[in-house]
Amino acid sequence: MNVEVNYMKIPKMILFDYGQTLIAEQKFDGVKGTEPVLQYATRNKYSKGVHIMIKKAENSDLEILAKLAVLMWQNHSVSALIEEFSEIMMNGKSQFFLKFENDVPVGFAQCQLRYDYVEGTRTSPVGYLEGIFVKEGCRNKGYAKELLAECETWAKERGCHEFASDCEIDNMDSFHFHRVMNFTEANRIICFTKTL
Repeated sequence: MNVEVNYMKIPKMILFDYGQTLIAEQKFDGVKGTEPVLQYATRNKYSKGVHIMIKKAENSDLEILAKLAVLMWQNHSVSALIEEFSEIMMNGKSQFFLKFENDVPVGFAQCQLRYDYVEGTRTSPVGYLEGIFVKEGCRNKGYAKELLAECETWAKERGCHEFASDCEIDNMDSFHFHRVMNFTEANRIICFTKTL
């Protein structure tokens, strides 16, 4: 009597949706089934009980936004940023996104539509990344990439075919972030002002 045995092929990894966080589990045992991956995910220090989300910021989030933004734009005050962000929100051409980890705000991004000429672009309006920030202890988790993706989606939904940004010429962290996020350097300029 011949018995045909079908062995389950063990995948190299499985994407597992745990608490709204997609995790690449490389220790999945295809022979034993899904139970081991459930057990592994609940023991995994990177996934256990972590609730991650991004939301569109509203007026009720102004203080949260300002407290994050002042960590990046240190020459501003929280109160001044609240006032500025409130005005920006009202114009309807901008959007803020907030990143939360376990219900704690850990990052934000600000984008807007620009109708004036944007260096290196050919269309109008252009989606523009005005600012992006993730708290130091929460970096290297892909949060900035996720925030940027939300901004890009927002811009596409408003008819943009291009998305742009800028950074200070000596801000190498920002420069490398933009390169990794597939931005192409368009130009380098020096700006001048004078008092009249």
